[in-house]
Amino acid sequence: MRLRLLDRYVLTELLYPFLFGIAAFSSIFIASTMLFKITKYITQYGASMDAVARLFFYSLPEVINYTFPMSMLLAALMAFGKLSGSSEITAMKAGGVSYYRIVAPVLIVGFLVSMFSLVWAEKVVPAAKAKCAEIVDYEIKNSTRPTGQAEHIVIKSFKGSTQRITYANKFDESKGKMTGITIEEFEKGEIVRIQTAKEGFWENGTWRMVNGNVFSLNDEEGVTSTAHYAEQIIPIDMSPKQIAWEQKEPEEMTIAELREYINLLESRGESAPKQWCEIYMRISIPLASFFFAMIGAALGTQKQRTSSSIGLGISIIVIFIYYAVMSFTTGLGKGGAMPPFLACMLPNILCLIIGVKLLKEKNA
Repeated sequence: MRLRLLDRYVLTELLYPFLFGIAAFSSIFIASTMLFKITKYITQYGASMDAVARLFFYSLPEVINYTFPMSMLLAALMAFGKLSGSSEITAMKAGGVSYYRIVAPVLIVGFLVSMFSLVWAEKVVPAAKAKCAEIVDYEIKNSTRPTGQAEHIVIKSFKGSTQRITYANKFDESKGKMTGITIEEFEKGEIVRIQTAKEGFWENGTWRMVNGNVFSLNDEEGVTSTAHYAEQIIPIDMSPKQIAWEQKEPEEMTIAELREYINLLESRGESAPKQWCEIYMRISIPLASFFFAMIGAALGTQKQRTSSSIGLGISIIVIFIYYAVMSFTTGLGKGGAMPPFLACMLPNILCLIIGVKLLKEKNA
């Protein structure tokens, strides 16, 4: 019973700083990035207040996702700063409660926040980002194209020594249709054939082009032959859904979509470090809440009480270092200079090592 009361007491001290952290750090993100973009959309594109309000609303999930680890760090720092400053941790130890047992509720909360953040990052954030892109492209920038359509798409495909680059003026995923098609075929780096078509349709697992022409070329004579066709199969083995993936940013895709897209890229002999990094970042950032809980509890345990301003200052310093390291390593990962898994997880590995070391020192 005594330990349950202790847990409730520690959790109470943790709750309010955590909620404050979400509000405070979200405000910083909004003021530093979102307000500038919103102002630009209003002044440059004449965006309506309704569109701006919905854009703001759908931008919040990503912002909140980034604030979970920050808020966990601040909450642990402030809670244990208050407990240690008023000698309550000393009293708990004197009562036979180990330091690890005192820290346990914070670590459990950090773990639960990490698990919630994992679900949030997968189920909420990608859909919200896709909605933001839709509002910006189709409402604020006054495009009349509905969702599922795109313009000026490019599809690259390889088969043996032949490379094909397919262009389409318009693409409609829901109808399985492309309009204004041009296909350039390359052999050993030299263009040898150009195919054009008025339209293309996805039927029975293949793309069928209609009303087109084929031009054969070489470097010496230019166009060597021309032929017209009523219809023929486009040499593309990608479904409308797979083509739509290529038009999306990785941040707008779920992990399942990213895995399917990576399989597609790798089947074509292409590497996908950017997509792998996006998957691992969906895991790395949420897990930071748990590691920040370890570091925050240890740093907050001082002989003198840590004030709110000092706790906030320490939080900002730790957060800055963490995201600076993360930006550097993920940049290397996306560029292929470091394995994506290591690049994304390295900041958390460092936090784990530091957190364990600090907790051992405080327990001594």
